[in-house]
Amino acid sequence: MPVIFEPRWKSYVVETTQPVLTAEQCDEVIRIGQSVPNEQAKVGMGRQPIENKDENRYDTKMRVTTIGWIPFDQGAPMYGLVERWMLNTNINHFGFEGMQITEQAQYTEYPKGGFYDWHVDTDLVMTRMPPVRKISMTLLLSDPKDFEGGELELIDDKKRPNLKRGHALFFASFIRHRVKPVTKGNRKSLVMWFGGPPLK
Repeated sequence: MPVIFEPRWKSYVVETTQPVLTAEQCDEVIRIGQSVPNEQAKVGMGRQPIENKDENRYDTKMRVTTIGWIPFDQGAPMYGLVERWMLNTNINHFGFEGMQITEQAQYTEYPKGGFYDWHVDTDLVMTRMPPVRKISMTLLLSDPKDFEGGELELIDDKKRPNLKRGHALFFASFIRHRVKPVTKGNRKSLVMWFGGPPLK
């Protein structure tokens, strides 16, 4: 199904050139992420906390990773930093209206063999009930030397992101993307979504 892009969007993929989080802050997010309940991730369009559990299902042919949800009160400094980056990125690159953090951050671990096949993070026309996911963010918490494989790929992007520790990729949530299988080590990342009113 083709996606129709509105002319006001300047770009759909933004890789940070500076770290969003320092190494120490990454370590703290990992600590928090490992301290909250973790579970095998499901696939589906359900939000956190999952209100419509029937929309989500286990599918090891589609996704193998563990996730934990970071409460707002436990990750307050991190949420503030990331939100400022998101707002600045939105102003300069996306131009969506009314953007804000709409759900808790997802701490993810991809062990050896872990992956997430091609998917999108939102309804392709972004007209579902608000808040609608419009910007997705993946931030690498691991040192790239600690794992092999696990590349993040976007289907319409000719250049594969090469994230450093603490750096992030912001992209429009309707872009199809995947995480390739990890072949060695453990890939840890922070995933967040930012939303607003449905498109008119």
